[in-house]
Amino acid sequence: MSSTGKKVVVLDYGFGNIRSAERALAHVGADVEITRDYDTAMNADGLLVPGVGAFSACMAGLKAVRGDWIVERRLAGGRPVMGICVGMQILFGRGIEHGVETEGLDEWPGTVGPLKAEVVPHMGWNTVEAPDDSELFAGLDRDTRFYFVHSYAVHDWSLEITNAAMAAPRVTWATHGERFVAAVENGALWATQFHPEKSGEAGARLLTNWLDSF
Repeated sequence: MSSTGKKVVVLDYGFGNIRSAERALAHVGADVEITRDYDTAMNADGLLVPGVGAFSACMAGLKAVRGDWIVERRLAGGRPVMGICVGMQILFGRGIEHGVETEGLDEWPGTVGPLKAEVVPHMGWNTVEAPDDSELFAGLDRDTRFYFVHSYAVHDWSLEITNAAMAAPRVTWATHGERFVAAVENGALWATQFHPEKSGEAGARLLTNWLDSF
């Protein structure tokens, strides 16, 4: 099925560049709607969860619109979900900011913590180290740059797949002072630490790859 016309909801929970995400998805042919309506978000072909700001504030905003239920139930049914920036971070077990620990959605084990680098936030263009079999980065050169804006990151990947019938997640890394998780492809759940909607044609290709995956 072509990516053109696929119904994608950008979840509006008060945090994230929702208009930029809407424009970027429309640019690659998706039928996009911004909403916080539970049924609309559940029934869309794809769900995009943006996010900017503090981990704890994003989690509170997400729960206020039942976004935690939406993500969990979509994934339980194998329905595609994509998280961007803090929308990726909240998919992990917990976030620690300024000594405050907040529980995340715990779709993946791991802790979001401060990025250790000479210059923080990590703001600007950077390359990534994607697996050879990545679907998300298919057709993109290894020196392709994506736009990052963040001060926190996940530094370790600890999810182990014990069921031989399940595919191992594809984890992409980037480096700014230290290595951190830049993207994950795990069944119906994909996510990026960088902003594809701010990454020009490279970001457009990446969003197209996501749409073409379902």
